[in-house]
Amino acid sequence: MRSQIIERLHQIESIENIVILYACESGSRAWGFPSTDSDYDVRFIYVHPTDWYLSIQEKRDVIEVPVNDSLDINGWDIRKALGLFRKSNPPLLEWLGSPIVYQKKGDIANRLRELSNEYYSPTSCIYHYLHMAQGNFR
Repeated sequence: MRSQIIERLHQIESIENIVILYACESGSRAWGFPSTDSDYDVRFIYVHPTDWYLSIQEKRDVIEVPVNDSLDINGWDIRKALGLFRKSNPPLLEWLGSPIVYQKKGDIANRLRELSNEYYSPTSCIYHYLHMAQGNFR
């Protein structure tokens, strides 16, 4: 399955005209408790060519691939990822801690891990999970 995932990531790079800097497994498979029907939750951080960032128009900063039976793939543009990193976004921090890495170009993941030691805010994470719990309760 790993080779299929890596091939799919290369296809996404070509179709979307991006470079995937970091791609990992997120969810039950990453943490060692998949069920028999668990899909692969692939998450990634990517960059566009420079001209994409020089536009004054707002552009979509997420790539979501339609889910099939076994693959759930989506990613965030580096600008979005950095904005969420600044807020100690728990899903992004989980991606950076994933033991299953499918693709890594450059040093962005290591740099963010290093910075998280200095800038991580437990209070922000608590509010994130509190908001999720409130939504689930409703």
